[in-house]
Amino acid sequence: METTPVALPTLFVLDSYLKEWLREDIGRGDRTTESLILQFEYPGEAQWIAKADGLIAGLPLALRVFQLLDEKVNFNILVKEGEYCHSGQAIAQIEGSLNALLTGERVALNLAMRLSGIATLTQKYVEKIYDLPTLFVDTRKTTPGLRLLEKYATKVGGATNHRMGLDDAVMIKDNHIVIAAGIGNAISQVRSQIPYPTTIEVETESLEQVREALAYEADIIMLDNMSVEMMREAVEIIRRQDNRVKIEASGNINLDNIRVVAESGVDYISSSAPVTQSKWLDLSMRMDR
Repeated sequence: METTPVALPTLFVLDSYLKEWLREDIGRGDRTTESLILQFEYPGEAQWIAKADGLIAGLPLALRVFQLLDEKVNFNILVKEGEYCHSGQAIAQIEGSLNALLTGERVALNLAMRLSGIATLTQKYVEKIYDLPTLFVDTRKTTPGLRLLEKYATKVGGATNHRMGLDDAVMIKDNHIVIAAGIGNAISQVRSQIPYPTTIEVETESLEQVREALAYEADIIMLDNMSVEMMREAVEIIRRQDNRVKIEASGNINLDNIRVVAESGVDYISSSAPVTQSKWLDLSMRMDR
C-alpha cells in the first residue's frame, strides 16, 4: 500500500522546536566532539542505516537538524518518506562538518526513530481496513511538545488527523456531559457560544445517549467503548434518522478488532495506539573514515 506525500509544518514553526531540542542536548557545548575536533569545518561523511524493518518518517527533520548546525550539510535521502525499508538498508548519506554530524546525531536520530515507529504501526492499522470506506484517525494522546510531529507521522503511515487541539472543534466528552447534566444541555450551551462553522462531536456510551445526541443535532457522534453489536444498532439508528451525521468509533481498538469495527458501518475509527504503543524503529549513524 502506497502512502500519500505529507507536508511537514513550515520551517518557521519547526525551527523553534528543533533549536530548543538541540539546546537541551548540547547545553554548554559538545565536550567530546569539540575536544577531538579543533577545526569546526573539518569535513566528514556518514551513512544512516536501518537496523529493523519499518516505515521511514522524519528524514526531512533530520536534515533540518544538521542544517541548523551547518548550513552546508548535504543530506542525501535514499529512502523516500513513507517508504518501507529493511534491516541493514542504507537510508541516507550525509556530508558536512564533523562537528555538525556528531553534535546533531542524537537529536536527528531520536526524531526519525520515534516518527518512523509511529508511522510503521499506523500503517498496520490502516492496512487492516484499506478496502473499506472507514478512515483511521489519530487522537490528542500525544507526547507534550511533539504533537505536530507525531500527528505528521500518523499521516505518513496513512491515517487521517483528528483535531490538532482543543480549539479545532468541539468534542463533548463524558465529563462535560456530567457537569452539564446531560447531552442536550451540553450541546445547547456550547452551540450558543462557538463561532460558525465549528463542528460539534459528542461522545456516547449507550443507545439512549446516541438518540439524545441526534435529537440535539450533533454533527459527529462518537460510539465509545461499545460492543460491536451495539455499534451496529447505533449506526442503524443514526443513518435512519440523519444520514448527514458522521459516526466515529473509539475505545479499545486494536489490530485484531479494527476490521470488524469498520464493518459496522462507522465513518471513522480513532485510536491512540500508533502513538502510545509504537516501538521506535532502530536506526544508526555510521561515520566513514
